Amino acid sequence: MTTFDDRKDTFEKKFAHDEELRFKATARRNKLLGLWAADRLGKSGADAEAYAKSVVMADFQEAGDDDVLRKVQADLEAGGAAGQTELRRVMDDLMERAINEVKTGR
Repeated sequence: MTTFDDRKDTFEKKFAHDEELRFKATARRNKLLGLWAADRLGKSGADAEAYAKSVVMADFQEAGDDDVLRKVQADLEAGGAAGQTELRRVMDDLMERAINEVKTGR
């Protein structure tokens, strides 16, 4: 029974670790997306950082990426830039970057 318990504990620890990495990568991706959108909106410095933080916080409204996508899309449409297809592509590209940064500890 000990071997089974050890395997179960190992699986649970790996699952928890993977979920933590996924959370960190998603938060980092959202910050990078916020900084990208802030640049498109002509924001810089503290304004860009504050906007990026608002994008990260938008992710806590509901499960999935739709809440973040809606926020950034609405803000960019108000500024006259970027459609949903482009945003999804940027989000995918930035997720890859975020995963690499989380894995390497940057």
